[in-house]
Amino acid sequence: MKRVRREELVDWQTFAEERATLLPGVLAAKAARRVHVGSELTFLFENALTVRWQVQEMLRAERIVREKDVQRELDTYNDLLGGDGELGCTLLVEIEDPAERAVKLARWLALPEHVYAKLEDGTRVRARIDERQRIEEKLSSVQYLKFPLEGRVPVAIGCDFPEARAEAVLTDVQRRALAEDLAS
Repeated sequence: MKRVRREELVDWQTFAEERATLLPGVLAAKAARRVHVGSELTFLFENALTVRWQVQEMLRAERIVREKDVQRELDTYNDLLGGDGELGCTLLVEIEDPAERAVKLARWLALPEHVYAKLEDGTRVRARIDERQRIEEKLSSVQYLKFPLEGRVPVAIGCDFPEARAEAVLTDVQRRALAEDLAS
């Protein structure tokens, strides 16, 4: 997948001036890449546009101008993208009640091994997980995943963890968006 290059970024002041104009396109790109699986899991698939937006937002919010700090943000967010033939995403475990969330995140340490992208032939491709998002006693409510799809476009995203078992069939819009990302 195409990475964001340093020369594609503008300083935070220029971005602040252009932000309102850029926002509708970014929101549309994000909407096409957001997949709700069951009531508690949301997968946010990333591409160069969404990552560039996130980097620019961080530069603006933190008023980052030093080149080494800009590069650190760029490297951090580019890491969310998958490599060739892969899709990278952020998985949000959305449990509103703090007490319930704490209990489930402690019980759900194995959840990331149970998420998958389903291909047209029924094959389930398991996600590679970022172990930094899992600490000894609980799972982080934000997980960074990569699906090694070998360029194939999934038809569904799912989870077969016993307490969060669900599957979402991708819409035509979602499949087209993910196909574009895999081709980039």
